[in-house]
Amino acid sequence: MSVALEGRFEQYCQSIVDALGHADRRQPAQWYLKGLILPGQRKSVEPMAARVHPEEVRSAHQSMHHLVAMADWEDRAVLTTVAQQVTPKLVAGDEDCWWILDDTGHAKKGTKSVGVARQYCGRLGKTDSCQIAVSLSFASARGSIPVAYRLYLPQEWTDDRQRCRAAGVPESILFQTKGQIARDHITAALAQGLPRGIVLGDAGYGDDTDFRDWLIERALDYVLAVKSGTTVWWGKHQPAKAPRPSNRGRPRTRLVRDPDHQPISVAELARALPPKSWQQISWREGTNGTLSSRFARVRAHAAHGNQTRAEEWLLIEWPAGEAEPTHYWLSTLPKKLAFKKLVRHAKARWRIERDYQELKSELGLSHYEGRNWRGFHHHATLCIAAYGFLMIERLTFKKNSTKLQEPPVPGVFLPRGSGADAASRAVVDRNPTRTPR
Repeated sequence: MSVALEGRFEQYCQSIVDALGHADRRQPAQWYLKGLILPGQRKSVEPMAARVHPEEVRSAHQSMHHLVAMADWEDRAVLTTVAQQVTPKLVAGDEDCWWILDDTGHAKKGTKSVGVARQYCGRLGKTDSCQIAVSLSFASARGSIPVAYRLYLPQEWTDDRQRCRAAGVPESILFQTKGQIARDHITAALAQGLPRGIVLGDAGYGDDTDFRDWLIERALDYVLAVKSGTTVWWGKHQPAKAPRPSNRGRPRTRLVRDPDHQPISVAELARALPPKSWQQISWREGTNGTLSSRFARVRAHAAHGNQTRAEEWLLIEWPAGEAEPTHYWLSTLPKKLAFKKLVRHAKARWRIERDYQELKSELGLSHYEGRNWRGFHHHATLCIAAYGFLMIERLTFKKNSTKLQEPPVPGVFLPRGSGADAASRAVVDRNPTRTPR
């Protein structure tokens, strides 16, 4: 193992320990981070303890379990520390960056694990028993990292305070929609001083008009997906003229509808566009070649609530050969923005899909076996911290790759997509005779 790499890992662990707030947490935190990075089928506490400290498995298990399930430390402080180290390596100067909102699901059986309920799980592609967390990731063309992560509690949980107490949910945690949790994440990111990014999210966030208005109030541009039934004022579909105001009372601010003046759904709008409106646009190179599709864009006003709103972009994707459009987005990005760049922004959400695939399959994000609120969040935070170290190493290797004849350690510093297991070999301990289990 490279001595220099070991030193960087030690230094990184120290920054995490500083955020944990207690020196006694240094050893179990370092064991936990190493256990997450090392190869292994399960990243729950017991098998990780056996891999990182086989001479004293029971003692290591107790220390690591206490750190995650019982110790009182702030997840946000640790995630802030991770973001402070990773984000400067992701952006430089005026480079585009994104703040990406997402729901990530963890399949979970039983009824006592915190937040578990029958709800839609994207990973399973159906409604099933699972836990859902709302996350905010910071992303650029170089990579991405989650900077906020919190469990969504359905009302069946928040309405049952006894059940919440049994799972260790703080009394201050009341029901919040996913959009409200997203607002908390973004408010924290603004307070933290992260470089401002374009907010991206699926229709669960884009169809929340109040959320879009909230972003506009904070001068945050967005490209948010919306559903086909979303209505807009466009073309001949405009509000009725407001009646002449009287000399008394406040001026009218709401738009007027009548049977002859109704907004149009974005699906109807797509079908009404002439053929010349559609362009074949590519946005990035995929594993099997250039990714491209057919798009159209128009300027329109969102029609929800009859409030007067500024004009924004409506972007539509309708691949050739499909019977209907497949995606719609609303965006506050500038009117003069190039068409291809708007498409590139809309399609940038794929980056976090890659993150969560690796966080779940190789860093054990879904492997926590405890049931309480604190353990769920502490485990996720340390998974993200471990991922942050791998991200820094990858970005460092890419930056210096033209100066190096070969990676300092075989299999280490590989580009994303090679898998965390390859990079994890860099932090295996010095005992060459022991094979991690």
